[in-house]
Amino acid sequence: MHSEIRQEYIKRIHYVLDFIEKNLDTELSLEKLSQKAHYSSYHFHRIFLIIVGENLNEYINRKRIERIASILLVDVKRPIKELAYIYGFNSDSSLSRSFKKYYGVSPTTFKSEGKKILSKIGIESLSIEKYICSITNIKKWTDMNAQITVKQLQEIKLAGIMRIGAFEKIGESYQKLMEWGYNHHVLDTSNFKAITIYHDNPNITQISKVRHSACVTINKAIKAEGEIRPLAIQKGNYVIGNFTIDANEFPKAWKSLSVWIMENGYEFRDGDYFEIYLNDHETHPKKKFIVDICIPIEQTKTSNTKSLANNKSKTTNVSEKLDYHDLIAYMKSIRTFFINEYDSEFTFGAIYQGKKDFSYFSLTTEELKKQKLKFVIIFNHKKMCFSICLSGQNKSIRKKYWEMFKNSNWNHYHLAASIDESLSIMDSLIVENPDFEDMQKLLAQIEIESFKFINEIRAILE
Repeated sequence: MHSEIRQEYIKRIHYVLDFIEKNLDTELSLEKLSQKAHYSSYHFHRIFLIIVGENLNEYINRKRIERIASILLVDVKRPIKELAYIYGFNSDSSLSRSFKKYYGVSPTTFKSEGKKILSKIGIESLSIEKYICSITNIKKWTDMNAQITVKQLQEIKLAGIMRIGAFEKIGESYQKLMEWGYNHHVLDTSNFKAITIYHDNPNITQISKVRHSACVTINKAIKAEGEIRPLAIQKGNYVIGNFTIDANEFPKAWKSLSVWIMENGYEFRDGDYFEIYLNDHETHPKKKFIVDICIPIEQTKTSNTKSLANNKSKTTNVSEKLDYHDLIAYMKSIRTFFINEYDSEFTFGAIYQGKKDFSYFSLTTEELKKQKLKFVIIFNHKKMCFSICLSGQNKSIRKKYWEMFKNSNWNHYHLAASIDESLSIMDSLIVENPDFEDMQKLLAQIEIESFKFINEIRAILE
């Protein structure tokens, strides 16, 4: 993975960690924090776990306990019940159990002996070096235990039984499916597969509440019959990791495949995460599972690179290779990408293409909309560059905020020389001389640089 993309992952998680630290006494939901990181909640927890080494709930719980411990070190008179209430524990006894599990003593004992036990348990700050070290170890394990491919799968028709929790009973579900399928003559015997689909992820949902479906491939459409129902794996691009592993290595295999996706510049796609079992582990000499683990991705690098090239002959002059319609199509693909990733947080405007010199689209949050402000991502067709600006609904709004920034000492970005001649209040160059031969890399650059600008401006305005 390119170093700038790796740094962006860590930068976004750093931003979330700072936000958590400052807001431990407030509700810290997955949805809120994933929006802060500008990831979908569906994928945020995976990236957080890989980079931080703890799942989100564990991390927040630990930081709250540490905060309470640090308070007790300097204020022994502070009521434990009050601290439990402030930091989201159901009761002081609930806090006491969690506190003792972490520190080895109750909060009451910690009041008198805390300084002797320890001052404060902290966690080593994230760094590129620490992340690379952790990822290197995972890569070594992956190289030894997996063969990874990227391919497009066609739709797979399935019959399935969904359960909540109770993973140990999944064998019973497969047995029922096999008997039912055999009696109804619907099993796809020519290309039979046993598949487990995960509708929830154990890193977010409690194990006892995780929904999963045991499935078998079928050769024709079926109707629901009791607990057996029709399901399907949707056609699309997937990263597929083939593993030969022990039962206790499944979590490590899932994590290693997620790391591989991040390190190789692919984008997670919302869809079914599933396992395809390729053997009966009871017959394996070492009782190992041979399994394909499948994670949906947006698109392959190859198809992305070709998407706008239009099969034209190569030339050093990009403007000769991509005509106006190609560039508008690419702007539409950028807008579609932003909508897919950030629709829960931003409202998007249409592509403006009134002049052939430039095209753009806007995005804004509910909070900025109240202030009649918006961000605009612009492509200059003549200068062949992408930029982003802060703009306003009308001239008076633009002038108001232009004067605010002009009269401040904050000068991180270029301020318009005069609001009379500009729709921009403040702007930043995103990508100069874009490389349209590598669309995946270009899209990543646009996303990274856009949100660097957006996050800094939002921190001031919101």
